[in-house]
Amino acid sequence: MDVRTVLPAMALGGAILSAGLLGGERGHAAEAAAVIDAVGAGRHVAALADDALEGREGGSRGGRAAGAYIVETLRGAGLRPAGDEGTYYQRFGTMRNILALVPGSDPACEREMVVVGAHYDHVGYGTAANSYGPTGLIHNGADDNASGVAGVLEIAEVLQAMPAKPRRPVLLAFWDGEEKGLLGSWHFVRVRPQPLRDLRPVFVVNLDMIGRLRGERVEIYGGRTMTGLRGILAESNRETGLELIFDWDIVDDSDHFPFIESRVPTVMLHTGLHDEYHRPSDDVQLVNTAGVEAVARLALGVVTAVADRPGTPAGFRDASRREKNAHRDTLERVVQAGPVEQRVRWGMSTRSDAGDPSAPVVVRVVPDSPLERAGLRCGDRIIAIDGKPFATQATMLQRMASAGDALTLQIDRAGRIVEVHVVSGEAPALTGEQGPAAPTAGSEPARGP
Repeated sequence: MDVRTVLPAMALGGAILSAGLLGGERGHAAEAAAVIDAVGAGRHVAALADDALEGREGGSRGGRAAGAYIVETLRGAGLRPAGDEGTYYQRFGTMRNILALVPGSDPACEREMVVVGAHYDHVGYGTAANSYGPTGLIHNGADDNASGVAGVLEIAEVLQAMPAKPRRPVLLAFWDGEEKGLLGSWHFVRVRPQPLRDLRPVFVVNLDMIGRLRGERVEIYGGRTMTGLRGILAESNRETGLELIFDWDIVDDSDHFPFIESRVPTVMLHTGLHDEYHRPSDDVQLVNTAGVEAVARLALGVVTAVADRPGTPAGFRDASRREKNAHRDTLERVVQAGPVEQRVRWGMSTRSDAGDPSAPVVVRVVPDSPLERAGLRCGDRIIAIDGKPFATQATMLQRMASAGDALTLQIDRAGRIVEVHVVSGEAPALTGEQGPAAPTAGSEPARGP
């Protein structure tokens, strides 16, 4: 079916024009990220959430039209097909994944593939099994998940436009059948098309429902599937400055799950549920296109950071499958004052995290201590001292103990990197440090200088 018989010509032309805006030299990902813009993302969302696509149900004529739109955008940007028989499509039943590849630049890691994807199907007219109603009306799914597809299309165009490609190949994936049970992503992890048979996924980013950014809060799922992944996310967030909310629960509710089950480090970015979820009212006018731009920029930074990483990326962290939000809450639990008075130099207690041992979490800040006066907060994570990172909590404590009268701590505060400048001074007498806190899976007792 020709997409132009279903889509408004203006929408299709707008998307190809969006791809054409990417000409010119781009030296690295940070510069290329400037090309990701809300206007381009908005054009993609508007085209994919048009009534003419009838809710993009997997295997339907609207779903096929949405796939054709994506393929035309990829082809217009000059991206290499990575599907079956020289096409962009990977077919399974009546549905089709869409795959395009940006080859890597380093032969030493040419078989280590980074994947960034989003599902492009939705629920059509809705049924009692997949809609919160009313059913029988077109469910355009502007946020779920035209927004995620728009983000991946913007990332795809930027990666293709970069003259210096990442070291590792990057696969752009658009999954079909997600709303029918993650069918497309499950099919991919079991059966890869011929062009990708010799490549193995080493890291995956999934974008699902990134169109309703509120208060700059982005939910992060799978952030513990690779040791140090939180640090990569925070570093990639320097320019966007979003508030990252890390959810430790792993649920089979989107296309990150099949990869996690296959022991591939995977992270999903999501801007949260809302009253329009799986209803006909999830429409274009409610999408925050500036938010789609911001989340796509963050995702691009994460993708390129891992794709350019020296050595082999860290493998899957098995403990992540057992960790829950309850473990997170225990790890981050604030240490209360005990009955013993003592004097402290800097005034904090931290707890080590096995999922990110180079970023101990602050669980106590002594009132009126140097660190309290400098603005340190419980929940902050220490990631560097005077610009130098460290490997473990023990190393951090040693360096603080041997520091002079002043130091600068680099802090991960909800995924935002900030600096705290501290001047040493004698703190007043106070209720002493609590004894060892009950450790969680992946934590150590609280300690502090």
